[in-house]
Amino acid sequence: MKKIIKTTKAPAPIGPYNQAVLLGDVLYTSGQIAIDPKTGELAMDNIESETTLVMENLKAILEAANMTFKNVIKSTIFISDMNNFSKINAVYGRYFETETAPARETVEVANLPKFVNVEIGVIASY
Repeated sequence: MKKIIKTTKAPAPIGPYNQAVLLGDVLYTSGQIAIDPKTGELAMDNIESETTLVMENLKAILEAANMTFKNVIKSTIFISDMNNFSKINAVYGRYFETETAPARETVEVANLPKFVNVEIGVIASY
């Protein structure tokens, strides 16, 4: 049976979805963008701070499910400009240890919700 995971430490959904769903031992997060959960506003000063906020939002959701980035088994990164890959990757890499880093794909897309530059979702397991 699925369990809905919610936290006020990450942005509330902006559509008909939840922040995450736990099914058995597996957590599926919705893609996170750089919305500040305290203000509900986008924070897009630069790609590094935007990516940091995305990762912090994911961290809050993982914590709400009693998990950490060590539990992440797969991540998906959508970016609007592949020229930002190295900067996004540098921030993303600070949240993982090389030995336990998840599988991942990174895809450039034409547009993202609210025209942000990066969206990341993860799958994690106990």
